[in-house]
Amino acid sequence: MKKLVDLISTNDAGEMLEHIHAMIALVKRDGTLVSWNRAFGSIKKLFPAANKLEDLFSHSDKDQLISRLGSNAEEHWVAKFSIPEIREGFNIYCDCLLIPISEDSALFIAEEVNSDSAFQEVVERLNRLVKLFKIESEVTKKIARNKQIEMESVMIQAQEIAQIDALTFLLNRRMIVRKLQDEVSRAERYNSLLSISVVDVDHFKAVNDNYGHSVGDEVLRQVAGQLQDHIRQPDVVGRYGGEEFLILLPSSDANAAAEQAQRLCKHMREMVIPINHTEQTLSITISIGIAQFRHGVDTWDTLLNRADNAMYEAKGNGRNRWFVAK
Repeated sequence: MKKLVDLISTNDAGEMLEHIHAMIALVKRDGTLVSWNRAFGSIKKLFPAANKLEDLFSHSDKDQLISRLGSNAEEHWVAKFSIPEIREGFNIYCDCLLIPISEDSALFIAEEVNSDSAFQEVVERLNRLVKLFKIESEVTKKIARNKQIEMESVMIQAQEIAQIDALTFLLNRRMIVRKLQDEVSRAERYNSLLSISVVDVDHFKAVNDNYGHSVGDEVLRQVAGQLQDHIRQPDVVGRYGGEEFLILLPSSDANAAAEQAQRLCKHMREMVIPINHTEQTLSITISIGIAQFRHGVDTWDTLLNRADNAMYEAKGNGRNRWFVAK
């Protein structure tokens, strides 16, 4: 802890770092952990064999972390820590900041974010950082090579967070509708193909009623992850509202969207979700409504309404399936 204290300040910074809830660690450029505060130590206790920062991250985030450790620029991102000892199959999402402080070391700061209020706190904290950059101090002189560039970067990050759904980390309703409007305009201008899929979690109310909203939230996070992982690169997915998601498929007809819907339904059926701290698990299914854009007929809202009606047709025909609008 002394190395970390000496790095930041000589005026009782150690006591401050030990009592704040953000996780802070001094690491070498290869990720080797040097020293850390109490909050970081509480996570590291769950990984006693961890000698490097990457050992605490989920498998999907390790490569991104390693590339950021080699960067000479300040890096900010959202990552997840897998904590199997506490919540098997669950993840802790953290707002992370990596600040280079010398050629061979960097400062890692992480704070858990898992709710709307937590995301709002992140936005507010980023805005406070903009103000703090204006204050001359030894810390800012060491960390900030170019304060104007860093302030602009923070503002961009705050704007990006405002576009993300706090629970699922997908685009929120406002942004996915805006992208739908853009894709419809592009399809009209270039006479190109466009299809959309409305995805709804089957019997979601029963999940909340039987297992509680915390399990319901985890179901939505897991569904969002499956959707994000199993759509192609040009496609875009967002949370439209409640347990409903919207997928945009540019340059795709209804047949391509139906093939994708078949794969998504299969992945959801095979997914197993653990229930809190018990040995119980939960399986879910989805219903998907598909609509292809009709040139000269559809607007963005009529296209969305057709897909939504098709989704209800899928539910009416037994759920766990898809239906293509005529």
